[in-house]
Amino acid sequence: MAVLVCMGRAAAHGRSPVPRFSDPVALLLLPADARAYVEAERAGAPPRGVRGRVMRIVISGQVPIMVARTVVVDDAIRAGAPGAQIVILGAGLDGRAWRMKELSDSVVFEVDHPDTQKEKRERIATLPLAAREVRFVPFDFTRDALDRALADAGHDPSRPTTWVWEGVIMYLEPAAVAATLAVVQRRSTSKSLVLALYNRPKWSTRFTGLLAGLLREPFRSQYRPEEMAELLARHGFHVDGDTDAAAWARACGIDPGDAWLRMSADRFVVASR
Repeated sequence: MAVLVCMGRAAAHGRSPVPRFSDPVALLLLPADARAYVEAERAGAPPRGVRGRVMRIVISGQVPIMVARTVVVDDAIRAGAPGAQIVILGAGLDGRAWRMKELSDSVVFEVDHPDTQKEKRERIATLPLAAREVRFVPFDFTRDALDRALADAGHDPSRPTTWVWEGVIMYLEPAAVAATLAVVQRRSTSKSLVLALYNRPKWSTRFTGLLAGLLREPFRSQYRPEEMAELLARHGFHVDGDTDAAAWARACGIDPGDAWLRMSADRFVVASR
């Protein structure tokens, strides 16, 4: 799924009518086969075979929601404490440390599985950093100790931290979500933020859940907004905003009636300490 969402960002770069959207590094972060699909789509080349046609539909469908989602998360990061530490939980193919000039005073901690990090580091080896520094934190949400991993990487719990948790929660069991938030609570001082994307129960999750399952990444948790607010409150955070994909679209000037946006069960919560 990390590849699919990155494909949506790569396809939209330089072609979106939304001025606040830009992702010049997304294409470089993709594996070769996924990059080829995006390049063909951007060139308007006819898709090849059934797989090519399916990928063209998926890429096109990802564009509006990824533009809106990227902008809303970027804006929330910009609104955080200046120079705050940025911890990206399940960083995947996130490119913010290489494209957001607002992170020039920030240390970015990219937390993800070591195999994913190995491939990503090979692809971004020649890219200049926009952030002051990037520290890769190898971690498996189902097995490893996040507190120890962050401490070993030099995360400072006495300084404000912006925790970016985009597109991960739905793949974790509720116990793993709560355990992660317990670590976030322990390592957060005042002015820290949690920026989290999660799924609420909705009819469309049957379709997206099926797709995720086929990619061997099944959905494991869903929350209603009031349940997410209660969970965050138990871990010391107050919800400042919780919006759905239609709201992100309206904020960007995108048609909220787009089929993929209407189908989305994603919500984005901003919570502060």
